[in-house]
Amino acid sequence: MIVAIDGPAGAGKSTVARAAARALGFQYLDTGAMYRAAGLADDPVAADIRLADGRVLLDGRDVTAEIRTPEASERASVVAARPEVRAAMVAKQRAIMATGDWVAEGRDIGTVVAPDAELKVFLTADPRERARRRAAELGLDVEHVLREQALRDERDRTRAASPLVPAPDAIELDTTGLTIDEVVDRIRELAGC
Repeated sequence: MIVAIDGPAGAGKSTVARAAARALGFQYLDTGAMYRAAGLADDPVAADIRLADGRVLLDGRDVTAEIRTPEASERASVVAARPEVRAAMVAKQRAIMATGDWVAEGRDIGTVVAPDAELKVFLTADPRERARRRAAELGLDVEHVLREQALRDERDRTRAASPLVPAPDAIELDTTGLTIDEVVDRIRELAGC
């Protein structure tokens, strides 16, 4: 079974997907980490990106900490808009999820990477709440994050390759004011577990 979790930055995708994978006993695929690593690569299309034991390897080099910086986030958003990069990442992600049960999160899992996923969830949250979460995570000013987030949201929604939109059969789940456990419980319920 594949559980696809999509949504904009700060909606809680990574935190919820990790927790949902644990709760369901599934494997977790952090596609955002893959794009962040691609953003650091000299050649994002040919880059050897591997996820292993909570670490992210780029051409054999551990970039786990480096991909979590605001600069890496921005570079990821830019390279993710390139169709050839998206095609390479989608192929890698599909290969990873070819066997077993997975919870995968990103911006186009339910629409492009795994359109046949048995469960598709599109997480949302109030923009200010999303910015507050991201600012707390990165130690930045909320207003600065809110401005950057608006630009990234627009770029993600309007890009030609795999724009950020909910799959037609996705269940929209607003995480504003919800705890992680409440969101995970709802996903477990939707998954029939």
